[in-house]
Amino acid sequence: MEQSSLPARSTSPLPGRPASDTNLADILERVLDKGIVIAGDIQINLLDIELLTVKLRLLIASVDRAREMGINWWESDASLKSLGPTQDAERSRLEQENGELRERLERIERALGVGQESDR
Repeated sequence: MEQSSLPARSTSPLPGRPASDTNLADILERVLDKGIVIAGDIQINLLDIELLTVKLRLLIASVDRAREMGINWWESDASLKSLGPTQDAERSRLEQENGELRERLERIERALGVGQESDR
């Protein structure tokens, strides 16, 4: 009796693809290092009249890679900045100025005799 041997079954999740030892962290590192762009356009037309066009552009990359590509909009966006040394110094200056103005106002009120009822 002749025995036929069947090829071993692949452990790859996709047919025709070799099994891969790559994990999610490796893939993420590659994507952030190289960068990936996803682009798409959506147009809504009615009787050959363009009513709406939406252009979608998505860039996924590391900060260093984005800077190499000339993209750094987050550096000038005030809503994304944390309080750094410059903002702390400005806040300190404003608090000092506010305190000085309050003291000045109190001196003026005392000289005029205004606001003394609220102190008692």
